Amino acid sequence: MQADDLRSAIQTYFEAIHECDVEKLDKVFHSQSSLFDADNGEIFVESIESFRNDVAGRTSPQSVGQQLEAEILMIDFLSSLSATVKIRIRAHQNVFVDHLAFVKGSKGWKIVSKVWHLEQVIA
Repeated sequence: MQADDLRSAIQTYFEAIHECDVEKLDKVFHSQSSLFDADNGEIFVESIESFRNDVAGRTSPQSVGQQLEAEILMIDFLSSLSATVKIRIRAHQNVFVDHLAFVKGSKGWKIVSKVWHLEQVIA
């Protein structure tokens, strides 16, 4: 079932962020994907390689005992091979909402773009 395969890819994304595991990032992100946000009033664009390096250098929420806090807010299938997914995830004190564009190829579901927003900082 395609929804189960996609949910598995989303779970891999959750784990990659929570564990700061770049091997899991590599499993779920397409090698040419890009990431975007505009929280500071300007469009910020980051390559997957830059994001991967950033994640590799972080202290993982898992390593400090934080439980995984993540949820799927929406899945919108554009076709049997493409979907937009809206998620919420906490990493340390930051709560992010992400829109993830997934496409399915011969290697399964891959994130081809990510737009994120820092929704909340928990004091």
